[in-house]
Amino acid sequence: MAKAQASFTCTACGASFPKWSGRCDACGAWNSIIEEAPLSAGPKSLGAKGRTVALTDLSASEPPPPRAASGISELDRVLGGGLVPASAILVGGDPGIGKSTLLLQAAASFARQGLPCLYISGEEASAQVRMRAQRLGLAEAPVRLGAETNLRDILTTLDAERPRLAIIDSIQTMWLDSVEAAPGSVSQVRAAAHELVTFAKKRGVAVILVGHVTKDGQIAGPRVVEHMVDTVLYFEGERGHQFRILRAVKNRFGPADEIGVFEMTGAGLSEVQNPSALFLSSRDTPAPGAAVFAGIEGTRPVLTEIQALVAPSTLGTPRRTVVGLDSGRLSTILAVLEARVGIPFAGLDVFLNVAGGLRVNEPAADLAVAAALLSAREDIAIPPDMVLFGEISLSGALRPGSQTENRLKEAAKLGFTQAALPRGSRSGAASGMRLREMADLTAFTGEMFGAG
Repeated sequence: MAKAQASFTCTACGASFPKWSGRCDACGAWNSIIEEAPLSAGPKSLGAKGRTVALTDLSASEPPPPRAASGISELDRVLGGGLVPASAILVGGDPGIGKSTLLLQAAASFARQGLPCLYISGEEASAQVRMRAQRLGLAEAPVRLGAETNLRDILTTLDAERPRLAIIDSIQTMWLDSVEAAPGSVSQVRAAAHELVTFAKKRGVAVILVGHVTKDGQIAGPRVVEHMVDTVLYFEGERGHQFRILRAVKNRFGPADEIGVFEMTGAGLSEVQNPSALFLSSRDTPAPGAAVFAGIEGTRPVLTEIQALVAPSTLGTPRRTVVGLDSGRLSTILAVLEARVGIPFAGLDVFLNVAGGLRVNEPAADLAVAAALLSAREDIAIPPDMVLFGEISLSGALRPGSQTENRLKEAAKLGFTQAALPRGSRSGAASGMRLREMADLTAFTGEMFGAG
């Protein structure tokens, strides 16, 4: 039998290589590749007889898992209705965005609902966590607190205390003595996550793991950790804004891409019940370059303002600056406007921003982006009582989005009286709004700005 070969893994991005090199070809990091010993699989272990796996039919029905509500409605919404026993949750976010604050508030809220909670900090001393709890007014919450990085000691403590919820802050600081690697390395993170997830499934304890993120916004460490856990949450937000978005990118017990909106205050994070009203609260007199997009985040409609600025460029290559949207999508919309409508943006700097720090990934934002760009270029303000949504194809045609009726209902609730949308959208009962349906971008540009 051939001898198992050792592999070399990058501690920065998790890429594997057959031999060692000084620089990782995947992420470009230097001196980050380490050797990992192969798994031993001899003839005896391969030939050993295992037990028979219990099989069921697809028609077998099981009751849904019981959930524990935290009392924080935005958090419960993202989790799919509450915390599921024996689930593993991974929470990632930029440094200083408020991950520890959110989880400390969540632990206190779960504990006050009668759920025994244990908070293990590997980054801060117990005194530092207590200082934060006092600042947030949580000093009296019945949360058990510990500061440790040795995973063997943590698992022994969890087995003795038997909490219903354990929060590990963070997985990159955990150290397993059976793995010969530094804390935070690919081997340590993968092994520590495997041990914690296995413990959660065997003991029925819900485990929340905090994960660091890379400069690209992805959770640091091997990608396999995101596959191990049941739920992956990202805590997003801009440093200059007080809004924070908790977004589910994976959830085995609820809808993915659901969001919860929080506001950072001096007393911690407070939940926002109506994000649309909050994101639009700073709108003053209508100005050119502003368009209101009626979007869908998970299962909830969210209205936000897309802002554009177009100015003559003094550079050989005009600038394209985007905040809150995909820069590639902006380039596509500019190309369609020039090729299909005949409106060039050559020689013009273009700046695009989503107000409030929200990040929009929905293709239905194309029409609002195009409207903001045209409004800024032509110096014509869009009616303040209008919302826009619709996808733009490369041919210039407008394609309807999903959940049109929910978008219109949310817009009508906030006082909007008209909407620009693609022709053929299933609007249902339009709740008294004036619908301006267009077939393509040329018709939209001609009706709204008298061009095209």
